[in-house]
Amino acid sequence: QVQLVESGGGLVQPGGSLRLSCAASGRIFSISAMGWYRQAPGKQRELVADITSDDNTSYADSVKGRFTISLDNAKNTVYLQMNSMKPEDTAVYYCNADLIEYTSMDRRNYWGQGTQVTVSS
Repeated sequence: QVQLVESGGGLVQPGGSLRLSCAASGRIFSISAMGWYRQAPGKQRELVADITSDDNTSYADSVKGRFTISLDNAKNTVYLQMNSMKPEDTAVYYCNADLIEYTSMDRRNYWGQGTQVTVSS
């Protein structure tokens, strides 16, 4: 089994910054990619940013230039640095991992439990 534990959400004023972390643990052989998604009330879940194990990144147009994703392969931890935040960034943010599990060597996809981010004055 694999667990993804997120941290770092909270309330921030417009223009402020937050840093999200997501640590993957358990029967992990290797991680192919990790990413962050978000879901605002009444909206579909959307990709915010993702990163491969060899540091290829992609971002939603709405966060380019403001958010930065990074991956610590040694710690199996992905980070999302969010700067110049806007009220429209308010959402539940979910961590996602695409990985190979020990023993079975199966490729699987996992989600974290989500962390609330609220941008408001």
